[in-house]
Amino acid sequence: MDEHEGALGGAMASYWMASAPGPARPVLQEDAEADIAVVGGGIAGLCTARELALAGRSVVLVEADRVAAGVTGHTTAKLSAQHGLVYAHLSDAFGADAARDYATAQTEAIEHVRRTAEDLGVDCDLETTASFVYDERDSETESLQREAEAAREAGLDAAFTTETGLPFPVAGAVRVEGQAQFHPRKFLLAVAEDLLARGGRVFEGSRVVDVAAEDGGHRLAVAGGAAIRCREAVIATHYPVVNRARLLSRLKPRRELVVAAPVPADADPGGMYLTTADDTRSVRTAPLPDGRRLLIVTGEAFTPGEPGVGERYRTLAAWTADRFGAKDIAYRWAAQDNGTPDRVPYIGGMPGGDGLYVACGFGGWGMSNGMAAARLITGLATGAPPAWAGLFDPSRLRIMKEAGPIAANQKTVMTHLVGDRLRHAPVASADELDLGQGAVIRVDGRLRAVYRDDAGDLHTRSAACTHMGCVVGFNDAERTWECPCHGSRFGTDGAVLQGPATAPLRDESV
Repeated sequence: MDEHEGALGGAMASYWMASAPGPARPVLQEDAEADIAVVGGGIAGLCTARELALAGRSVVLVEADRVAAGVTGHTTAKLSAQHGLVYAHLSDAFGADAARDYATAQTEAIEHVRRTAEDLGVDCDLETTASFVYDERDSETESLQREAEAAREAGLDAAFTTETGLPFPVAGAVRVEGQAQFHPRKFLLAVAEDLLARGGRVFEGSRVVDVAAEDGGHRLAVAGGAAIRCREAVIATHYPVVNRARLLSRLKPRRELVVAAPVPADADPGGMYLTTADDTRSVRTAPLPDGRRLLIVTGEAFTPGEPGVGERYRTLAAWTADRFGAKDIAYRWAAQDNGTPDRVPYIGGMPGGDGLYVACGFGGWGMSNGMAAARLITGLATGAPPAWAGLFDPSRLRIMKEAGPIAANQKTVMTHLVGDRLRHAPVASADELDLGQGAVIRVDGRLRAVYRDDAGDLHTRSAACTHMGCVVGFNDAERTWECPCHGSRFGTDGAVLQGPATAPLRDESV
């Protein structure tokens, strides 16, 4: 284990990825045709592709990296309809019907995951448990009580309580019964196998770089030269490569850290927990083969490209040790997702009525929203959308609720697009970089992303993100370049790790 992986103990790797590797899939090298193409191999893409295949459609799914390995492979895998204090917000902002539709969509999605796992006969560590939103501050009990009432009116089995399984006291909590947690990789690898068995085709390492209308359908260009021709297409890439319905200005990226440590079975707090205090803390456990539980703690949210990620990991690990006595970190990783101004994902047909669908903006709740997306998009494609489909319509524009967040997002983009170029770089020279360190440095008047590897060699790329030109920042824990505007991520060699960027950072080595 090198210093990069072992600074906090354990491996810089997702437990889900390490414990369920899965087979490789071929790269798309020749043109393909299908009724529907699905772009993105996470839970939304894979489940949508399978549902469409079940409905009799021919399907091609393309994934830029590995299926169930991106955002989905780095989730905390809570299958819950309780998404923070969302029901009081929805009820107050949009009415009781909106809150009920949201609860129905999430509850049906959870049940559909259960049925799918049973139909596939897959052991994916699916466990039914309660979900909690808690707070230790007395000042927050009123909002928790209000949320419990709103969630109950929306149809959830919810109640306010002061009793939890946490090893520390709380001022109050909203408890929702009948929720679930699972191993997302084990589940989705089985979904992928079933999709293939039903005639679907799955390609990895095949990044879509352009989507164009063609002959009553769409042509999806893939890096390397191949293309997919289809009547309809589903863009399930978290940040869509198609900017319709002003999606670029309506999505805000957020990255969040995860640490995981084995604990005795009797130390399991018995549920899934979330608090917005302490820079957000999310807690659950997963079964380990030796009978112990893996305590999974998430928190320390930040915008991609912000400095000090290593210190954030140490803060999260210290909180985990202090609150649970879990000091032996076995795994640590990071998750990324995008939020929307009104806290409701964009799922459905894009404007234009030409059979182009999108699923994004899950706000950190991709497990239930991903399956909800599969059911909604399949319903639209087959002419039988669920009753709650309208709530998630990507074309909606709630001016009173969205104007402020959209303006804030645009200001952030302009700050990084223009302001970052005017500021002095934090490091004056590459000579100041230690091994494993990177920084944006001004060289001959231009900002360059410079990284010194463990052998002492320098790697120099343009600091301009290839999506829209914002200046990237260095993530010192994961050793990646990240764009603060729209969340694109790049390796130290400039390779695209996460979109919406489709081209690598330009090589500017001397």
